[in-house]
Amino acid sequence: MPNLTVQPEEAYVAVIDKLKELVDPVNSTKDPAAIHVRAAALTGRLKSLSRAANSATRHTKNLTAAARHDMDQSHLGLQNLLYEKRHLEREIEKCRQFASVYQDIPLYTLEEFKLLAPPEARSDDVLSDEHQLLLNRLSFEFVERQRLDKMKKDLMQQKEELLKESKAKLNTMDSIKSQIETLVKVAADVQKKVDELALSIPIPAVDAEAPG
Repeated sequence: MPNLTVQPEEAYVAVIDKLKELVDPVNSTKDPAAIHVRAAALTGRLKSLSRAANSATRHTKNLTAAARHDMDQSHLGLQNLLYEKRHLEREIEKCRQFASVYQDIPLYTLEEFKLLAPPEARSDDVLSDEHQLLLNRLSFEFVERQRLDKMKKDLMQQKEELLKESKAKLNTMDSIKSQIETLVKVAADVQKKVDELALSIPIPAVDAEAPG
């Protein structure tokens, strides 16, 4: 952009005033060629000032647009930060209100954990770290529940097998009982027939007096 030694408005006014002087009737007696040359020089100066003013205007507009863009970007960045802040505040509040399921799990007491857990799970470093201690207690509780669940399933399986065995024995006993009842009934029928047969056989008469 051209570097003007005076303010653009003052330069414009000065050039226009000089052009007015050239057309003043007082200068009508002067050399027309000299006046023409002077007018051409002033006109060129006026055009130069106009170009400089236009260039300065464009430069100012560019600076203004750049400043507005920076301001818009800063405002947008601020809005994003405020949104992120509100989002984080909501997430923090959710975390504060969150009730973890482990809080409702009945765990082994700390003394039981110290007695039953593996040594590496209850070392001095672990016992001095509240967070790690809780993790190890939860892990131990999980392993123990798996072990107890397996034991329960094994016992249930044994129970089922014993029930099946008992049922089989009951079925066998019922079968034997039925067979015994059948045998008793058959024996009773046979005895009845034997008794009936015995009654139907005549008994020989016995003499009252013995031969002399």
